[in-house]
Amino acid sequence: MGRISHQNEWGYDMTDLAQSLADPRLLRREAHIGGAWVAAGETFAVTDPATGAEVARVAKVTADGAADAVSAAERAFPAWSVSLPQERARLLHAWHREMMTHREGLARIMVAEQGKPISEARGEIDYAASFVEFYAEEARRPNIEGVTSHLPDAEVELWREPVGVAALVTPWNFPSAMITRKAAAAIAAGCTTVVHPSAETPLSALALAELAQRAGFPPGLFNVVTGDAPEIVGDWTADTRVRALSFTGSTEVGRLLYRQSADTVKRLVLELGGHAPFIVFADADMEQAVDEAIKAKFATTGQDCLGANRFLVERSVYDEFCRRFTERTQALTLGPGMDDPDLGPLMNERAVAKQEEHVRDALDRGARLLTGGERDPQGPLFYRATVLADVPADAKIMHEETFGPVAAIAPFDTEEEALGWANATEYGLVAYLHTQDPRRIYRASRALQFGMVAVNRTKVTGAPIPFGGMKQSGLAREGARYGLEAFTDIKYVCRDWA
Repeated sequence: MGRISHQNEWGYDMTDLAQSLADPRLLRREAHIGGAWVAAGETFAVTDPATGAEVARVAKVTADGAADAVSAAERAFPAWSVSLPQERARLLHAWHREMMTHREGLARIMVAEQGKPISEARGEIDYAASFVEFYAEEARRPNIEGVTSHLPDAEVELWREPVGVAALVTPWNFPSAMITRKAAAAIAAGCTTVVHPSAETPLSALALAELAQRAGFPPGLFNVVTGDAPEIVGDWTADTRVRALSFTGSTEVGRLLYRQSADTVKRLVLELGGHAPFIVFADADMEQAVDEAIKAKFATTGQDCLGANRFLVERSVYDEFCRRFTERTQALTLGPGMDDPDLGPLMNERAVAKQEEHVRDALDRGARLLTGGERDPQGPLFYRATVLADVPADAKIMHEETFGPVAAIAPFDTEEEALGWANATEYGLVAYLHTQDPRRIYRASRALQFGMVAVNRTKVTGAPIPFGGMKQSGLAREGARYGLEAFTDIKYVCRDWA
């Protein structure tokens, strides 16, 4: 239990994960239900993507356990829903302090199960904690709104009340931040929560549950249920006691959950796939554009719904961009996360196979390979940073989310062509735009059918902003005060004073 590996066939000298933690109690293997740690009859393996070695075995909860978690959340809801705003804020602040105190341990657990470079893992813990801190403050805000009465001798009020039990389903690529972005908002709104983390990265979620317990969360407020998603989440979508469902993951699975939630008419937050265009006009600052392109493509080894998938470059600067971007890509380091490289391993074999499929398809259709395009001998899940040029519009990579370290570049001649190509997708999460022309910035920002537009920069996310997309990239928003909306109902009260 807890062992990554010692010297393995690829040469990494890894140590016992629990022993590497300043607080080994962060490494939990049981589900967290109703304030208790719950084992299961079966377990499943969590493996290190860099080595394939087993990190831990975690409880495989059945549908009965998923229902028990809802029951625990339902029991906790009456008291929590009427708790004072300052009490909600106090507990969220305490959770934030615990996360910051154990930042390094949380990051090391993330590297072991997810594979991302340790500096990125530390950054994610900071990002995850920022949502807890933000919603601790939002919890203090009054939740009553006054409106002018339209009736004589009547007083009108609108109250925001928590909807009830909220189910939160999170992915493997950001195993801490996607939990806190949802859970902190739901808890601040007065909801109780049941969380299902990806079976590939449950240890980060369980560590957060350990810290929530230390922070003083009442039993049933924050439950973490580990196991197979179809069994657990399927049970929750059918359960009338679950009033809200928040999911981050693929559009395909989002559609399924949308259908499954229809019979119980749940509140839905769906943060789904992305297929981000990165548009470079001839008047862009080329050095800045290349710097930001590297960040937009290769952060989290490309395993990010915000990752740039399609690079559209004006023809007059196309060759220069390709050359400079390729040179920068070739300088990126690749290795196991604790060595803190620029890129780590991909999550699983399916992810690697998708890179290979997209590269092969693009080359078959006439694209040029500028660098990469193959696995790295460090291990089966390492894929080299790849640049494809002259990628035609009918290539798979121009229509499907690659979710890996493969960049597809194509030239354009006119603004209309670039914007039309950028919008020619079912996705609409984020678009990146590089130009110095203020009129073009306005026109393009208006024309791009995406929920977020980043102009001359890559990083745009954070707790105070509404994160989400258009079209089939999802429903609703996370972060900011908008992140509270799905977890609350509006109650209208009209009092007669006559």
